[in-house]
Order: sequence, then structure tokens, then C-alpha cells
Amino acid sequence: MKGKAKRWFFIALVVILIVINLGYTSEQTGGKVEMPRIDGKKVLMIIASGNFRDEELLEPKAIFEKQGAQVTVASTTLKKVRGMLGATITPEILVEKVKVEDYDVIIFVGGSGASQYWNDTVAHEIAKEACQQGKILGAICIAPVTLANAGVLEGKKATVFGSEKERLKAKGVIYTGADVQIEGNIITADGPTSAVKFGETIVRALVKL
Repeated sequence: MKGKAKRWFFIALVVILIVINLGYTSEQTGGKVEMPRIDGKKVLMIIASGNFRDEELLEPKAIFEKQGAQVTVASTTLKKVRGMLGATITPEILVEKVKVEDYDVIIFVGGSGASQYWNDTVAHEIAKEACQQGKILGAICIAPVTLANAGVLEGKKATVFGSEKERLKAKGVIYTGADVQIEGNIITADGPTSAVKFGETIVRALVKL
């Protein structure tokens, strides 16, 4: 019995040491899972010609670029555009000139100005082509309404800024109310507080393509 007790003592000690070491490692890394690299991937972020939501553009954009992707910003103007909180950016390409095949990811950024794309036929065609070509298609805040109106969310799960959930339901979308919702290659998010998670989710989805 003494031999068995000693053996179990050493087993318990080893387990305790492993747990302590894991805890130390987690503390040292901040408990964060390292993001995968997406070198060479091309991301298109579509913003309104005014009043895009700053965080929804800048936070995912920073994540994509940090992980090695090339990010292009598109709009209906090539002049400097101001966000709702004052950030400014100069788009690099007009929405009407976008070729979906040139990108791995197409994202519609939200903000109050994003409603300009809700019924925009060019935006709808971009969304439909992205799905047809197997690209990752993303939309955040009120921008998922554009996807719903394009018909690419019918019968699928999606989320949106709370004020616009009825617009999704009216188009046959299964509204989940999640902060970030994944449905195949389509990723939607509910607003600026989910911008970082939205960006990280897209990065992880990219490496699975």
C-alpha cells in the first residue's frame, strides 16, 4: 500500500506541475491564441462615400495587414472620405471598377452611410459574384442589409445591427442576434464593438479556404 500511495503522490505532483506550467504559459501570452498568417491574401473593404464607421474599417484592416494580407479600400469616390468618428481615408478604387476575382475577401463596412449600398445594383452584383466564386463575403453593422437585399442571405443565418434585424427577416434571413455569425463563406457582425472579433474570424476563415 505504501508503494501505491507513493506512486499516486508522484503522479499527482506531475499533474500539478503541468497545470502550473500551462497557467504560467497562458499568463505570459495573455491567454491569447496566436493568429494565423494570411500572407499574399487580398482583401477588399467597401465603405460609404461618407459616415462609414471608423472601427469597422480600421480595426479589421489593421488585423489583416498585421497578418500579411493586402487591403484595398473601395468606395463610390476617390476623394478623401470621413468616418462617423472623424477618421479619414482615401479610397483606392471605385466600387464600379471592382473585379471580384482579384480578391479573396469582400467586406462591406457599416456606419450610417452604408445604407447607400442597400439598394445599389453594383453592390448587389459584387455580393452575388463573391458567393458564386467562393470568396469570403463579410458585412458588419447595417451592411448585412446590402447582402440580404442582394439575395445572398435568404434561408441563411446572419446577424446585423439590432435596429435593422426586421429588414433581414423580411428577406428570409435567419436572424441570430450573434455578435459575429458564420454561415459558410459569409460572415456577418453586429457593429463596432465586434469589429476586432469580426476581423479575427475572417482571418481564420481565410486559412481554411
